[in-house]
Amino acid sequence: MEDETIARRAFGEVYRVSGRADQYEFLINAVEASGGRVIYASDTNRAPLYLGVQMDSDERLGLLVYPFRITHKVIKNRPDDEVRGQLRYGSEESWKREHPVGRDVAGVDVTMILGVDLEAGIILGLDANLWDPLPMGISFYAKDAEIDQAKDSGWHVWEKINRAGNKRSEARSPTSLETVVAFTPDRLVDYARLERRATSLRLDPPLRYSAALAMASRDAADQAPLRHVLEEQFALTSQQILDIIGGRNRLAVAVRGGVAEYHLELQLQHAPDVASVERLDLDAQHDFNVTLDDGRILRVECKNASPKTYANGDFKVEVQKTRASQNDPASRFYPVDGFDVVAACLFSPTGRWEFRFGATATMNRHNEFPDRLAPMQAVTGEWASSLSDLVF
Repeated sequence: MEDETIARRAFGEVYRVSGRADQYEFLINAVEASGGRVIYASDTNRAPLYLGVQMDSDERLGLLVYPFRITHKVIKNRPDDEVRGQLRYGSEESWKREHPVGRDVAGVDVTMILGVDLEAGIILGLDANLWDPLPMGISFYAKDAEIDQAKDSGWHVWEKINRAGNKRSEARSPTSLETVVAFTPDRLVDYARLERRATSLRLDPPLRYSAALAMASRDAADQAPLRHVLEEQFALTSQQILDIIGGRNRLAVAVRGGVAEYHLELQLQHAPDVASVERLDLDAQHDFNVTLDDGRILRVECKNASPKTYANGDFKVEVQKTRASQNDPASRFYPVDGFDVVAACLFSPTGRWEFRFGATATMNRHNEFPDRLAPMQAVTGEWASSLSDLVF
């Protein structure tokens, strides 16, 4: 660990590195290919790399980059059709402690964690929210097919499963999924803008996936809309987004499912067979109590569907808590009688703020805990498009 600054600014831990000049040159060239001009670059024997960038539009960007080399070597006990990157800074002894990612407290500079594939000429972007702190010593992988798609299109987005491992007892993401973006060097500045937006609002993987897809077109990425891109996606004003965040304790740090809950509440309030809607904001409670015109009161839990579907086309939605209580592995999974209905928001897979409603009594049970719901549920034909159409 080095007690020093980069660009005369303190970002946290600075590492002495060697043999990375080719990666740094590649990233500097990528800035220029993206339409920018590098007006400052930190030393090649230090990590992270800091780049001060000037765009033709007079926009300036500060990029704090943690680059890691991607190789195409065949790894024992790993599939042959994949590439690998390794998170390696400092000595192996130092990997036992935490390595927090450097951040600009003012939110002006953008922090990025990148895999650099010099052989393929591709950059792979990891979610800086999920990979902080850096789990030094571990590897990350991507299929050759994903890299090839990025080479063909210039911008490729996909979702991959992450699991618990030796470095962590739980999956990195509460959804057990993460969004990965691979792109050609001429899209580096576009990726920096995506990371800036995703980090500032702490987008969860499904919303990050949707935001990344929206930037797949270069014209869409280059366009400077009068409204923020997230205002367009959420179909809300910035003030409404801030009101949502400020009005819910669980959203003080992360937006996560708050936007989906907001749209669900609006739709339920205007549904013809709904008499009243009560929003709850309490730990260990479902999201809404909904009273129908016939007098039934339904306990409703709102969840975001995955961007990806099952092979048969069914949507899928994760129904489990972020983490388990100590010494109680079953506590991560919802009791079957914990609520009556799951409202699956379909924005991530469809781009539309619509919902499907499923009765928990008919959902699959957990293999090991029969009184708990299975963590992943298929949104089948039994799910209804409105609460009143749901058959109990």
